[in-house]
Order: sequence, then structure tokens, then C-alpha cells
Amino acid sequence: METKRDTFSGKLGFVFAAAGSAVGLGNLWRFPYLAAKYGGGIFILVYLILAVTLGFTLMITEIAIGRKTGLSAAGAFQKLDKRFGFVGALGCVVPFIITPYYCVIGGWVVKYLVTFITGQVGQAAADSYFGDFIAKPAEPVIWFAIYVILTAAVVIIGVQKGIEKASTILMPILVVLILVICGFCVTRPGAMEGVKYYLLPDFSAFSATTILAAMGQLFYSMSLAMGIMITYGSYMKKDTDLRGSVRQIELFDTLVAFLAGLMIVPSVFVFSGGSEEALNKGPSLMFVTLPKVFESMKLGGIIGAAFFILVLFAALTSSISLLETNVSMVCDKLHWSRKKATVIVAVYILVLGAIVSLGFGPLDFVKILGLGLLDFFDFLSNSVLMPIVALLTCICIGYFVKPKAICDEVEINKPFKEKKFYIFMLKYAAPVCLVLILIFAVSEAMGWIKV
Repeated sequence: METKRDTFSGKLGFVFAAAGSAVGLGNLWRFPYLAAKYGGGIFILVYLILAVTLGFTLMITEIAIGRKTGLSAAGAFQKLDKRFGFVGALGCVVPFIITPYYCVIGGWVVKYLVTFITGQVGQAAADSYFGDFIAKPAEPVIWFAIYVILTAAVVIIGVQKGIEKASTILMPILVVLILVICGFCVTRPGAMEGVKYYLLPDFSAFSATTILAAMGQLFYSMSLAMGIMITYGSYMKKDTDLRGSVRQIELFDTLVAFLAGLMIVPSVFVFSGGSEEALNKGPSLMFVTLPKVFESMKLGGIIGAAFFILVLFAALTSSISLLETNVSMVCDKLHWSRKKATVIVAVYILVLGAIVSLGFGPLDFVKILGLGLLDFFDFLSNSVLMPIVALLTCICIGYFVKPKAICDEVEINKPFKEKKFYIFMLKYAAPVCLVLILIFAVSEAMGWIKV
């Protein structure tokens, strides 16, 4: 017998929960290193333009699909148009790929938090610390398992008591923490050069690569094309202002990403003088470079501990939404209880995630398309499947279901001011952008182009 579907208590609960989903490692880990790599201010400008155009279009579509159908992605497309039922199935694959490796990174965050809390700042700042840690066979898996258990505990509790309550507590704390650390970082000697690099657009650094990198970040940061926003939309009450909620989620997500960059990029300038090598550290920026920055600061141990508390909060809100999406799909298809579905999915995550974690140690010889296990799953989900799912969503709604279905859902209680703009983006501009993202990502991965 199918149980009554949970809902969020109201607009505030929905916005905090959805913003909590969007705000995660994509904002605090990925956004700053991409901004550093792709020219600072010009990357920020391009990203902001894309957020209010492409990001708005995709997010409002996904949330409206969820609320209209009352189903997770697995059943939503089937209900809208049976010919596109496979899109829901394809969308289901994405969070099941992302969640295990995302939780592996979450385990790293827990490890670094404990390291800083216990006063081991000097050890964390050593060049070999991060590499030695992830290469161990047991310790990273233990931290990963702790992180998965924390995530699963919140999801078992449910939507209002678990996800909504956790998000409404964690998100405001996250913003306060990031503002405090930002204030500290930008007032350090030498930080203003980093602030200028980060805030002032250098149009000479602009290229097609800048646009495409910003587009790719948009998916990762805003939890698009992975079923999350459809699932959260299915918990949204009909009297909640959908359009206004999307704008607030976008604002919150972009603000946190912007502040994360303002915290990290100037810190790198303080530590390295803005050397090109330091700015191009890439994914290791947070785990390798920042501990050195904290060690060089007064009260660096305290600041570092606060920073990794912030990152843990952000990571948890996103992994909670990823796991909730997985659980919701299982519940909708198999009609299992929330507790049973969460336990089974958590076991799956523990098994696959442990294998991914071992890919940096005993299984580091395993390569797929020349990529390690975590890098391969990241490439498959973020660079291939997500653009495909988003493209098929635009085609389904734009040309078969028709945009009117989404517009009517948005206008249940408030006018849809951007209706004409939305339809243009959905039918024409967004599909072109998504095809370019897919071509660029695959070409880069295959070595056909160099970035």
C-alpha cells in the first residue's frame, strides 16, 4: 500500500532544503578553484549571467515537473509523456553514481576537520599529508563510512523532521561562518591583490573555455539534471510561490559560491603571491594549499577548524539531498518504507564508495578511459549524463509536453513574469548550450582539445 507523500512545511522549509542541496562541495571546493583557474573576475561575470538564464530555466522546469506530478524523476517523466519515461530512468542513474564518490570526498572533509580540531595543523600543511592519507587502505574508508551514517540518519527521519530541520539549522550557520572567515581572509596582508583578481573582470582572459567551464559548474553547483530538484519539487505544496522560491535558491547558492571564492582565492595570494602554479592547483586547492594558508595565519588552527566545519555542513546538506533522491526513487518504484529504502541504498553506497576510496590506494592501478575510479565516475555523471538528461528534459517539455504545462504550474498562485524569456531559453538557447557542454567535456576528456 502506497503511503502518503511527505511535504515541506512551507516556502521557507523548501527554500532552505533546496538551497542546502545546491550549496555543497560544488560551491566551496569546485567553484573557487575554477574561478582561480579561469581568470577570476571574468569567470564570475560569465557564471552570474548563466545562473540567471540557463540555471533559472533548468531549475524552474525541474521543480515544476516534481510538483506537477508529485513523483520523483523515476516516475515523473513517465507520467508527463510515456515516450520520455526513459529520461526519468536515465536521471535515476546520475545520483546513484554521484552519491558514493561524493561521500568519499565528504569523508576526507571529516578527516581534515578532526585533524584541525585536534591541533595537527602542521601535519596537515605538509606536502605529502593529503596524498599519504587517501592512499591508505583502511583509514579513508572509515571516515567515509562515518560520513555515510551521518547522512543516512537524517534521511531516515524524513522530510520535515529530518531534511527540512537539518537544512534550516545548517544553512544559516554556514552563511555566518563563511562571512566570518571571509572577513579574516580579505584583511590579511597581500590579500587585496587576490580580491582584485577575483572581482575585476579581465576581458583578455575571456574565451569559449571560460563559458563552457562556467556552464559545467552550473550543473554541479545547482544540483541540476540529477533528479534532486524534481524530487524536492514533489514535496512542495501547491500554495508555495514556485518562481520566487527558485530565485531565492539561486541567490543563496550563488552567494555562497561567490563568498567561498572570496575566502579562498585571496588566501592563495597571501600564501603564494598569486603565482600561476598556486592558482592552478585545481581540485587539490582545498586539501593541499589551504592547510598551508591556515598554518601561516595567526589563529590558523581555529580558522581552519571553522572552515572545515563549514565545508562539512555544506557537504552534508548536499549528500542528504542526493541520498534522499535515491531513497525517493526506490520508495516510488518498490513501495518500500523510508527506513528500509534508506538502509538498502546506504549499504550500496558503502560498498561502491569503499571501492572508489580504494582507487587511491590498493586499487590505484584500475583505470577506465585513463581515469582513476573517482575521476571516471565524476566525468561520467557530471560531463556526460547530466548534460544529456538536461537536454532531453528541454526537448520533452519544449516540444512534446509543451512549455504551457510548466508555465501553468508556476502560475498557480503568482504571475510568471519571465514566461516569454523562459520559453525561448527552454526551446532554443538551453539546448544549444547543453550540446556545447557535452561536446566540450567529451572532447577534453578524450584529449581532442587541451585546456
